[in-house]
Amino acid sequence: MSDEYWFCLKHHAVEGEDGCRAADRLGPYASAAEASRALEKVEERNESWDNDPKWNDDALED
Repeated sequence: MSDEYWFCLKHHAVEGEDGCRAADRLGPYASAAEASRALEKVEERNESWDNDPKWNDDALED
């Protein structure tokens, strides 16, 4: 048994290695608790990237 966990985007649930197909999951994560926060982490990273001038296309001038 693996000590890795994934967050299933289809079922919005934490899964072990025998869960849904890889295209429907985020991870792997080291713990079930970490996997359960997957969507929060995605939101935090997206917000960070949206506010990073290196990644913000709106900050570029024509």
